[in-house]
Amino acid sequence: MTAQTTTMSAGPGSERVGTLARKLSNESFITLFMVGVLAVLFAVACLFVPNFWLPRNVVNLLTNYWYLIILGIGVTFLLITGNFDMSVGGNVALTGVVCAWCAQAASGSPNPLANGPGLPYGLSVAAALACAVGVGAVNAFFIVRLKVPSIIVTLGTMMLSRGLAQVITRGAQRNTSLPDVFGVVGNTFLPGTSLKVAVLIMVLLVAVAFVLEKGTVAGRRTYLIGANAEAARLSGVKVGRHIASLYLLSGLLAGITGILLASEFKAGVSSRATGYEFDALVICLLGGVSISGGFGSVLGMFVGAILLSVVTSSATGLLLSPDWQFTLKGLVTFLAILAQRFALDRRST
Repeated sequence: MTAQTTTMSAGPGSERVGTLARKLSNESFITLFMVGVLAVLFAVACLFVPNFWLPRNVVNLLTNYWYLIILGIGVTFLLITGNFDMSVGGNVALTGVVCAWCAQAASGSPNPLANGPGLPYGLSVAAALACAVGVGAVNAFFIVRLKVPSIIVTLGTMMLSRGLAQVITRGAQRNTSLPDVFGVVGNTFLPGTSLKVAVLIMVLLVAVAFVLEKGTVAGRRTYLIGANAEAARLSGVKVGRHIASLYLLSGLLAGITGILLASEFKAGVSSRATGYEFDALVICLLGGVSISGGFGSVLGMFVGAILLSVVTSSATGLLLSPDWQFTLKGLVTFLAILAQRFALDRRST
């Protein structure tokens, strides 16, 4: 009788929990699951890394990867459609270099790296953004029109963009004859805080992307294309045009990132953003975005970025060498993806 009573009394609570779990989509479930993983990793890091829990360090964890999060927005949308964009790192480098070169004064210096067209900063930014969107347009043309696999095309444009950046900088950097305004945007702090304007731009872009993803027809089309491109086409969705627009968006976001980084360091450097394309992909995977399409979210990508920040910062706090830091990052990524798969499989049974 007691066991039966206990079972009956526990029934309504269990049913409510089960109902709540069933109401959650797999996407929301994975996002919450990764938030739990993040909380566990943060707690472990606090135990082993001195002062890891301090508020200043927590703020740094949330803002360190602002540039990857901006890149991750475009990469997330494209992954949801089942496409890759591995060109973002090279695009960031090219954009920063073009912006710096255009802004350099025509000083007549014998050093070729100290001379440029001397355009106003606003026009330099516009030229750099046009260049970044142009890279996205090249990606869209080959992928949508010529049906070349996206990973092949974007790896090619990544190398092309970085190669052009190296040509413009002659394998070095452009950091002289720049106007004072060039470094303002990247080095301006929000009033009364230690946060740079770039962090605010990142937050605004994430908010806009979240609304676009969840509250617009374009967002729903993105998921529909990833789930079944042929069904989307039969439903009247212009699949090619939509994917092309996402590549243009990804190029624009890479351009914004490149301009902000160039301004922060007051230089256009051809080697900047090396490996960012893989880091952007990693934070998407950590956040539960599926490389096969139809699944994922910008919010999940944001959680993945913070998770990567916790891993990287804790490895630095433990004084691990760069080689071991890279190994640890790869191990955590692998385990997190396995955990996601295990959790989804358990949920479906």
